[in-house]
Amino acid sequence: MPAINSSALALDVGSKRIGLAIASLASRLPRPLKTLENDADFVQALQAIIDAENVEAVVVGLPRGLDGQATDQTGVIKAFADQLKGDLSLPIHFQDEAVTSRQAEDELKSRGKPYSRGDIDALAATYILQDFLAELDQHAEHKETVA
Repeated sequence: MPAINSSALALDVGSKRIGLAIASLASRLPRPLKTLENDADFVQALQAIIDAENVEAVVVGLPRGLDGQATDQTGVIKAFADQLKGDLSLPIHFQDEAVTSRQAEDELKSRGKPYSRGDIDALAATYILQDFLAELDQHAEHKETVA
């Protein structure tokens, strides 16, 4: 059972930027956090956020093709997550990220206010985390009904 004040952090990984979203594991309400550059300083910046936000799990958005098949980018992200697992002492989970960037851009456009590419990335990470938490809740409900 996670600590009451712990969090989960989601990453929408791109070649230039990585969008971050966070949610308390108690409230389960994900929100965009920020965007970090995907550069040599990324892991250090990520570790600072993990420490400050009491993160207990990291969720990485996993790209797939339209039919759910692995793509070249799927392999790139899996390799990224493997490296990250070696750098962090936290569990790393994957969550399908199908159309999250498009969904984020559509939502931001509908607001009628200026937004950046980083805003799209952070909001996409929020959708990734929302989907992950919903699946966790579904599994917990199923486990309770089976037991």
